[in-house]
Amino acid sequence: MEAVAKTKYLKGSPRKARLVIDLIRGENVGRALSILKFTDKRAADPIAQCLNSAIANATYKAEQENIAIDPDDLWINTCFVDMGPTKNRRRMRPAPQGRAYREQRHYCHITITVTSEAKPKTEKELKAEAAKTKKAAAPKKEKKKAAPKATKKGAAPAEIEEVVAAPVEEVVEAAPLDTVEAAVAEETAVEETVEAAAEEVVAEEPAVEEAVEAAPVEETSEEATAEGASDANIEGEPSEEAEKE
Repeated sequence: MEAVAKTKYLKGSPRKARLVIDLIRGENVGRALSILKFTDKRAADPIAQCLNSAIANATYKAEQENIAIDPDDLWINTCFVDMGPTKNRRRMRPAPQGRAYREQRHYCHITITVTSEAKPKTEKELKAEAAKTKKAAAPKKEKKKAAPKATKKGAAPAEIEEVVAAPVEEVVEAAPLDTVEAAVAEETAVEETVEAAAEEVVAEEPAVEEAVEAAPVEETSEEATAEGASDANIEGEPSEEAEKE
């Protein structure tokens, strides 16, 4: 549904009116009215009146054709400013040295078209959609799971022990019977060697104690023999005084 509204012979130059009309081109009706309300230009009020007329024409046309439309869904499809006549609107302004400058009082015509059809997509929207389709079509890369970082010093060894202990249990369960029997035989042999070594150590301890006890007896016997020999020498040899006598 489209509707057109025109304003003719508006006072003001078309160049100044185009500065305002460019602000609302392609905008929604509600947004365009708010822009015109806060625009500090002389052409803003007449353009807002023309836009309201276009909205009213659209609703009236829809009622005549028995079509239900929402005025808030309307948007400005086209809007432009044409140049009006300047005939019989020339004035003269005095200038220095007896000269005169000519002034032209300009008029302009405003045309606004509103529609309720879907807006065509802009270049930015088309580029964004193309980028989304490319991302969806591209194969997804598998994300590598990062190893968990140990935040506390005490937590790291526990995790390592758990990880190391799991494979050992699997190996023991999967080991054949021959290897298990061989391991048991080796363990028994080691135990027997340890017991034999302990018995030898126990047997050597009494011999060492006897040797330690016999050592003082020998020393005492040697001391006795040494004393006896000294006494014999004293009794058998005469003294020097007796020999002189």
